[in-house]
Amino acid sequence: MTEFPKNLKYNKDYSWVKKEGKTVSLGIIKPSADRIQEFVFIDLPEKGEIKKGETYTSLEAMKWSGHLSSPVNGEIIEVNRELFQEPKKINEDPYGEWIAKIKIKDEEELKKLMDSEEAKEWWEKKGKKNK
Repeated sequence: MTEFPKNLKYNKDYSWVKKEGKTVSLGIIKPSADRIQEFVFIDLPEKGEIKKGETYTSLEAMKWSGHLSSPVNGEIIEVNRELFQEPKKINEDPYGEWIAKIKIKDEEELKKLMDSEEAKEWWEKKGKKNK
């Protein structure tokens, strides 16, 4: 079964978003992490301004590389440096290992993201197209 926790929001660029006051934590969705199997490198973002749609991290596995783009406008205020040393932690606990924390500019942006049911439906449709 595809896992999309109800307490998170999602974008179509494989990121999850967890609201924590005026900030959000960002990470990669479990179905993507499972498909990749084992990350070997993560390029952590720099602190500072980020716009919705800009890349906030690049990830690499043995036979795959890609990036995630920010689902919100804001300021990166913290990055999970442990992931640079041990990128496989993302695979072990995708919803527990955040990549970056962003102080968001406009909380209204969160309303435009998918909830868990929408994300699950999107993922299942996407998977059928890729078979």
